[in-house]
Amino acid sequence: MIQSCVRLSDLREHIGRTVSVCGWVNTLRLQRTMQFVIVRDSTGLVQVTHRRDDGPLEARLEALTPESAVKISGRVVAASQVKLGGLEIVPEAVEVLNPAATPLPIDEHTGLEQRMDWRFLDVRRRPAAQLLFAVQTTLEQGMREYAYARGATEMHTPKLMGTASESGAEVFELGYFGRSAYLAQSPQFFKQMAIAAGIDKVIEIGPVFRAEPSFTSRHATEFTGVDVELAWIDGVDDVMAFEERMLAHAIAKVADAHAETIAERFGVKLTVPTTPFPRVTMAEAHEILRKGGWDAAGGKEDLDPEGERSISAHIKETTGHEFVFITHYPVGIRPFYHMRAAEDPDVTLSFDLLWKGLEITTGAQREHRYDVLLKQAAEKGMRTEPMRDYLNAFRHGCPPHGGLGMGLGRVLMVMLGLDSIREATFLFRGPNRLTP
Repeated sequence: MIQSCVRLSDLREHIGRTVSVCGWVNTLRLQRTMQFVIVRDSTGLVQVTHRRDDGPLEARLEALTPESAVKISGRVVAASQVKLGGLEIVPEAVEVLNPAATPLPIDEHTGLEQRMDWRFLDVRRRPAAQLLFAVQTTLEQGMREYAYARGATEMHTPKLMGTASESGAEVFELGYFGRSAYLAQSPQFFKQMAIAAGIDKVIEIGPVFRAEPSFTSRHATEFTGVDVELAWIDGVDDVMAFEERMLAHAIAKVADAHAETIAERFGVKLTVPTTPFPRVTMAEAHEILRKGGWDAAGGKEDLDPEGERSISAHIKETTGHEFVFITHYPVGIRPFYHMRAAEDPDVTLSFDLLWKGLEITTGAQREHRYDVLLKQAAEKGMRTEPMRDYLNAFRHGCPPHGGLGMGLGRVLMVMLGLDSIREATFLFRGPNRLTP
């Protein structure tokens, strides 16, 4: 009796038996006397070998096209001459579950944008692309595992808002029963409300929307954010310590499961970071960079991409570490709800985390005092009425807290050495892409 489909990675356990395998036609070599079909599933490849005999099997194999979905039943044979694991299948039945039209719209030479048009084929045909999503799954599992073990509660906050979030800039507006609604730039306000609700540690992994007309390799209009918020903190260092340990735990989990395959498919050696990560204030970063000629005019408050790459290279050279926290950002380039340093009210108790020169996280201690929040919003020229529900969360005993927002795609991009966040996303969304 022929059993249900066997995974190709398990075929060695079935030598001498008749099995069924399900997958896609990877390649065809139809010779004068022999027919060879390489079948692929998500676990590997196998060669199907048939000697021509003018029978129905020959005709079925001859009619196959690359990427057709097939079910092939046959005997598993040890064949040392076969490079694909020293095994082959001698077919007894061939069923075409869904034929693929020819020619295929992409091949190994197709550029990125056209591959994005046919992303399902792109992912299916490239083992490296499939590996990315296995890595993503393990990475998320590791972050959740760390957070859960420390008592975090996973929340699912609204993505529809009645008023524009945070500064009100870069939000998508949509019609909502005769009035306007907005897609959330982040779960920032909602996770702070969860802190006010008595949930001491919050984690959320979910969609984030930014109406930002950026066409760089690291920006997207919709991406997956990893957000954390922690109550009863003593200072922003508690938030950085939580993040670095969470990342170290998650990256170690990825390394355990995938390090060898990542090295094989992406040519990247995955290094599990040690903790604590280096910390450099923005003032110190400016001083280091300007000695090297960056921003000679001295007009930049923030770090541009060149500055981020340069300070990361400096840290790598001086400490050997791939990560660095840049801390104490100026008030002028941080949101009104970031707490300001008591000893220097011109800077915030905030940070960005850079990995190999790319910003992957922004975080801060939040201002939890209602009167101070009102004052800081006024200084930024913001109207408080649209934020009434948010501000109410601080009127009745909200504890000291802080948190972070991390871009999952950027983490994967750096981890796997990808050139663009488009490659680190299943179906990318940007200013010029809403399909497929």
